[in-house]
Amino acid sequence: MANRLIQEQSPYLLQHAHNPVDWYPWGDQPFERAQKENKPVIVSIGYSACHWCHVMERESFEDNDIAAFMNQHFINIKVDREEHPEVDHLYMDAVQAISGSGGWPLNVFVTAERLPFYGGTYFPPRPAFNRPSWMQLLQRMHEVWTLQHEEVKNQTEQMLNFLRQSAQVSLTNSGAFSKDGCRLLAENLLKQVDRQYGGFGTAPKFPGSMSINFLLEHYHFFKNEEALKGALLSLDGMMNGGIYDQLGGGFARYSTDAKWLAPHFEKMLYDNALLILSFCDAYQIAGNQRYREIVEETIAFVERELRDETGIYYSALDADSEGVEGKFYTWTWDEWNECVNDEVVTTYFGVNAEGNWEGTNILHVTTTVAELSERFDVSIEEARRRIAVAKERLFDSRAVRIRPLTDDKSLLSWNALMNLALTKAGVVLQNNNYLKRAKEHAIFLLEAFKKEDGLKHVWKGGQARIEANLDDYTYFIQALLQLASATSDETLLFEAEKLCQTVIGEFADEEGKLFYYTSSMQRDIPVRKVDIYDGAMPSANAVMAHNLLLLGLCLERTDWMEQADHMLQSLCEASTRSPSSFAYWGTLLQRTLFESKTVIAVGGDAKKNVAELRKYFLPDCFLLAFEKEISELTILKDKFFSDESLIFVCTQQACLAPVRNVEGSLRLISAN
Repeated sequence: MANRLIQEQSPYLLQHAHNPVDWYPWGDQPFERAQKENKPVIVSIGYSACHWCHVMERESFEDNDIAAFMNQHFINIKVDREEHPEVDHLYMDAVQAISGSGGWPLNVFVTAERLPFYGGTYFPPRPAFNRPSWMQLLQRMHEVWTLQHEEVKNQTEQMLNFLRQSAQVSLTNSGAFSKDGCRLLAENLLKQVDRQYGGFGTAPKFPGSMSINFLLEHYHFFKNEEALKGALLSLDGMMNGGIYDQLGGGFARYSTDAKWLAPHFEKMLYDNALLILSFCDAYQIAGNQRYREIVEETIAFVERELRDETGIYYSALDADSEGVEGKFYTWTWDEWNECVNDEVVTTYFGVNAEGNWEGTNILHVTTTVAELSERFDVSIEEARRRIAVAKERLFDSRAVRIRPLTDDKSLLSWNALMNLALTKAGVVLQNNNYLKRAKEHAIFLLEAFKKEDGLKHVWKGGQARIEANLDDYTYFIQALLQLASATSDETLLFEAEKLCQTVIGEFADEEGKLFYYTSSMQRDIPVRKVDIYDGAMPSANAVMAHNLLLLGLCLERTDWMEQADHMLQSLCEASTRSPSSFAYWGTLLQRTLFESKTVIAVGGDAKKNVAELRKYFLPDCFLLAFEKEISELTILKDKFFSDESLIFVCTQQACLAPVRNVEGSLRLISAN
């Protein structure tokens, strides 16, 4: 018999729709019932691609006895963390304060006022891993609620104070960011690089895209070879490891080991979008053809497996298929030999009879084609041909397997990141098809997610719903700005301006310095949070600082430029001290040292001149090309005073005298 979740659209909630637990979706109704019946609330948070969420469901939420106890003594809510990241943020902070760690599934015990008093992550069906069973915890929480209610009240008051304090950010203006400070930031980040396998820290290893991007730009500005080496080592480790799907393209969420061999097999849209951006930068700097191929293969994966018929992108692919993690992607020795009987290919992908992971094989690149050529006495061309033939055969064989489930809801923030990736790839690889795709996608996002009362967060079943959060707005504004730059479509700039005004009006904190994660219109969480850290995705506040800077330059809004500068300067000290948590901030600070610029080409050769400039790696420059005057765009005022093709280089202070060719503009860019 189905529970209330059968009416929901989230794939994660629908996975729990036939549990014997009397689940509610997030909303007012369960809390009103909890108030009326004087019961505690369980808020259980996860997402559809989460392996341990599936495990806990099978072990506990499908158990009739456990479900009966939950239904009798608690009001039970299931939350898809991707639908309600604001709920996840609130309760994750609480659980991390309680236990010192977090993760998913996230199980929190809260009052009817939505205030948490206890919580944790995965709980086993029997005591194990130095933690109680789920049933033991339920019994203990029921006992605490009924016999020690005053203690619960005290705990929630303390937790509310903690959440309010942690939600606020104390900014310290430590003065102007210097080149020495930037070098220290890079030095501290490089200390975290695994010098053998790449990546940051030890297992588990996450991609660290923002840190990689900072190091690439640091090399560009400071010619620090160690920064380049650390960034490329990380990208090389991922693209050759099992975290990258060697047959179908695309990256898994993270690696469980230091060598990038064994991933947690779920594939998320945002990871792939961010890594496309990193590999584009690496290709433009280092010229490695394999980086270009990784970009193309990853885009092909996203288009093939995460795009629906309307052109929007789904959220994720599950880690499991047939109830087994990674089964779709791994190969037993017998399965391998049915497809491949070639020692060259077997060696290349590190496959063996014993397996390299739980008795099966995860494909990863163990050697170079040149080394294969020498070892097996075949030409490089022949080795490449045999690998390509085998990959095609293996891909076709794998295609008939039972696929991991697709989380087919679409999130604005993640789609905006993918739009940025398409635009970047279109520019760097000079691929107009990618730019055309990005333009079509952006238009659809505006049509689908933009409503009279603001942007929405989720698209599913032909409709957009749930109020957008700060990252939805800021990532989308950034996507519109970069697409406007790439396509010379000024209407996208004005769309970005309107959305920016909404953010300032509805998300600014009381001091007007930073921005809350949730809108002032949202009333269903007890504490609004200001989040300044990079996580798996860049800090929404940092991206907003970037938006204010670019729009300020384009529209000559000195107030917006000043706010961006204040935000950046206030985060100098934190960025230097904890670079991996503030890498996007660090990247923007680094650009300000070399004066972020808007480069505007006008006249008949405008697009040609900008296309030529795009061949260079110019991260501190926002490029625009206009062949006709646009009176609404303030920065173009007085720039069309002749029929000549001219290039203007503009800093935050002023536009320099125009030049007539690309070479002249490059000299001005490097001099300022």
